[in-house]
Amino acid sequence: AAGAVLPLGLTLSLCCLQLRCTGSSSFPKGCYPEEEEGMKTFRCSHARLTEVPRDIPNDTNKLYLDSNRIPFLPRDAFRDLPVLLELDLSHNAITGVESGAFRGLAEHLRSLDLSSNRLVSVSKDAFSNLKAKVNLSDNPWLCDCRLQELIRSVELAAGSSASLVCGSSAQEEHVGKAFLQVMADTDLCNGYKKTTDVAMLVTMFGWFAMVISYLVYYVRQNQEDARRHLEYLKSLPSKQRRSEESSTISTVV
Repeated sequence: AAGAVLPLGLTLSLCCLQLRCTGSSSFPKGCYPEEEEGMKTFRCSHARLTEVPRDIPNDTNKLYLDSNRIPFLPRDAFRDLPVLLELDLSHNAITGVESGAFRGLAEHLRSLDLSSNRLVSVSKDAFSNLKAKVNLSDNPWLCDCRLQELIRSVELAAGSSASLVCGSSAQEEHVGKAFLQVMADTDLCNGYKKTTDVAMLVTMFGWFAMVISYLVYYVRQNQEDARRHLEYLKSLPSKQRRSEESSTISTVV
């Protein structure tokens, strides 16, 4: 009987080990779940990921994807995470965020960290309806109207604005400055609108000039035709000329 217990215990141990391996095998390599401050956390830090993993538990409250090699956030990248509260994407290689990348997170996500990436320009539509506090610091931003519109559409995380610095700009004096300070001194979108208005005025003036030129040509052409007709009338015998002139006046009237 004792000899039968050992194989049974060994069998149970092997079954448990197999179940653990099977359960963990569904997670991306380098990722694992844990409990953190009463919230279900899924951690993929330093996992050498090159894209947002698909097999993230849908009951995850906190997701750490920091310190990886993710270059791009596609549409619906997090659509299957209905209770996600915090998302950390810092220290990646993200250069682009597609509109709709955070779709499905608008109502409940409260923290989004995109710091220390390679973001230069992102449309405000990528963060549409997002209520989370967003960290956009330590990216090589192009300081222009597009960034100004983005900053005005999101709520920046506390303490992150000082590190939101212009990596490049059409105006050289802005490079290296905190973008909020640039916004306080300059309305970058106003300059863009002025340029657009000038272009529209130039276009309208061009059309106006064409219309005026056509009218001048039309009037001169009619004057020339009238002059030729008068010369023709003068060349006619007097009786016939009076008849032609009468006919001309009747036509004009």
